[in-house]
Parts: sequence; C-alpha cells; structure tokens
Amino acid sequence: MDGPNLSEQGASGQHTDRRLYMQLLAFGRCSATEAVIMAVGESGIEAVVYEDALDPFGVGVLAIAEDPEIFVAELRTLLRTEAFAGLQPKPRYSMFGRTYALGHEPDLDDALLMRPRRHALDPETPWAIWYPLRRSGRFAQLPPEQQKDILKEHSHVGMAFGRAGYARDIRLACYGLDPADNDFVIGLMGRELTPLSKLVETMRKTRQTSLYLERLGPFFVGRVAWQSHMAAEAIQQDDAVVTDHHS
Repeated sequence: MDGPNLSEQGASGQHTDRRLYMQLLAFGRCSATEAVIMAVGESGIEAVVYEDALDPFGVGVLAIAEDPEIFVAELRTLLRTEAFAGLQPKPRYSMFGRTYALGHEPDLDDALLMRPRRHALDPETPWAIWYPLRRSGRFAQLPPEQQKDILKEHSHVGMAFGRAGYARDIRLACYGLDPADNDFVIGLMGRELTPLSKLVETMRKTRQTSLYLERLGPFFVGRVAWQSHMAAEAIQQDDAVVTDHHS
C-alpha cells in the first residue's frame, strides 16, 4: 500500500531513511560536574557534557543517536544513576530533534549523519548556543520564490560567519517532538562565545527573523566539559560553513 514518502532527499536522486536524533537536557544543582562526566562517559552513549554559562551549578547533556529508542532506554537508564540523583531537571531548556535534508545535499549521508557529529564533537569549538524556534504561519503562505529570497538573505549571513571560521551549526527539525510546538532546534558552535552572540544578533535583522518568526528561545549557553571521541568515519571533511539553518 502506497503512502507518504518519509525518506530524506538529496542531490542527484539520493535518498535515505537514516537520520540522526539529538537531545539536549539541562540540569541545575550540580556541585560535581566530574561525576556527571564519568557517568556519561561510562554509559557508552555518544554525548557532550556542557557547563552552563548562565547557571554556576548548571550542566547540560547532549545525547546523539541514530536510533530514537536509545533516548527511552540507555539514556533513561543513565539519568537514573547516582550522578544525576541530586540534580534538578530544567525542562524549559529540553530540546529534541532530528536531522533533515533540504534536497540539494551533494553527500546526503554525510549531511544527515556525520556533519552534525563533527560539529557537536569537535574539541576545537567548545562554546555552544542552543535554542528552539517556531516560524510564523505567514511564512508558509508566501509564494515559493519569495520564501527562497528571504531564506537566501538569512543564509548569506550564516555563511559569512562560517567562512571566517567563527561558527558552525547544527539544525534539527522538531515537529511533533517539542512540548512547546517549535519547528526547529538550532545549535551554534565556535572557538569563542562572542562571534556566536554576534551571529544571533546579525540574524535578528534579516526578514525571516524580524518578520516571520513567531518564537525564538530560550537559549542554552554552555562550554564543553567533556565530549565523546568522533568515530574515524565522521572525521572525513572539515566544513565550517554555517548553512541556512532556519530552512
């Protein structure tokens, strides 16, 4: 029986049913980051542990997996260990999403599975800003050509920061996965924090952000305290360019 096509589509007829899921969970009342790092490292889950720049007792855990079952099995088991027992969950900063294709990716598997890992797990870019967003319904009503023109303006800003080596990005779709009904989860990574803040500031002036976003944030700001080692196959390209991550 025929049904909707759920595959991700890339350039030259590429298609795949594989994608990556990422979940960011934030916690307060953490007086021993080392205990969290040890527990996450021993779990075998591909992950990043952040120290929260906005909360001196805050940490964030970014879990990465191709199989969503891991988030309700192995990750759930990890979060019930002693290292997390005294921590206070901060649901306001919980973010969960999946990688997706725009249809013109020259290497679809790399774009969906490897590139996000490179950006999340690169020890050279320890600073991160994560935030969700929801587009206004007015944007969906615009003619396709006008949408492309608006997204192109937005994309040029991100690409300029990327080419200069200031920022890398991760973009995830979170339709139906977000308790606040957001559309996307965005991660920005860089060597320093200031350029990431400047990127968000510059993006605010684009038509998409100023006119067609219904909601933006809250923002989680953190610095890497620990991260999984990248698998050898993930370190095959170095693409620092920020894409049109609101597409």
